Amino acid sequence: MLPTPEIRPLALADGREVPVRWVRDRRARRLRLIVSDKGARLTLPLVASVRGAEAFLHEHRDWLAAQLARQRHDDAPRFGRDWTGPLPLRGQDVPVQWREGRYARAALGEHGIELQLPAGADDARARAALREFYLQQARTDLGAWLPRYLPGLPRTPMALRIRPLSSLWGSLSPSDAVSLDLALVLGRPAAFEYVLVHELCHLVHADHSRRFWREVEARWPGWRDERDYLRGEGLALKSTLARLTR
Repeated sequence: MLPTPEIRPLALADGREVPVRWVRDRRARRLRLIVSDKGARLTLPLVASVRGAEAFLHEHRDWLAAQLARQRHDDAPRFGRDWTGPLPLRGQDVPVQWREGRYARAALGEHGIELQLPAGADDARARAALREFYLQQARTDLGAWLPRYLPGLPRTPMALRIRPLSSLWGSLSPSDAVSLDLALVLGRPAAFEYVLVHELCHLVHADHSRRFWREVEARWPGWRDERDYLRGEGLALKSTLARLTR
């Protein structure tokens, strides 16, 4: 059995080698490759063979190279009070308007995102206000979507948490608490709603069996498009949220 964790190099098509962190997880049911600000990580079930994992990585090495390239070239500045460009929200670039006020806050107005800051506030206050704004917008979306799906579930989630997640888009805890990535509110709403549906369907089936995917299909027939969207744009969404709000 592999040590946990172990760093192994992966040769890309152009000859470069990329370190991949291999982690055995007794909860894993399939091989899973992710890219985050910490690099590439391969999660393996306890019974997965090294040969099978190497074949999986070889099959996905072009995808990995594209994700790493996107991460390297994402040189957007951190958010602050000198920011003049638009901000992402629900898959759109939304104009920003600044004004001075007693409190640090952000709100969605008629002409875009209105950001208010006290005269002496630093960039950290601006980022905190923007993070709270995104959190409020995500809660608004979930409040509109959730009632559509609750009647068809065996039970309701015990809690609904929205926060930045390092690699996942969502999860369901053993206590039936749903966690969703705050970065989802930056992307297109259909992808956000799909992730919500995905996690709610785990209240029906806890695994990723065919029965589970049939539940997802019944509630969100276009789930494959949203999964592909997140696979392609997900790293950029997570990186953008970090630069804007941390």
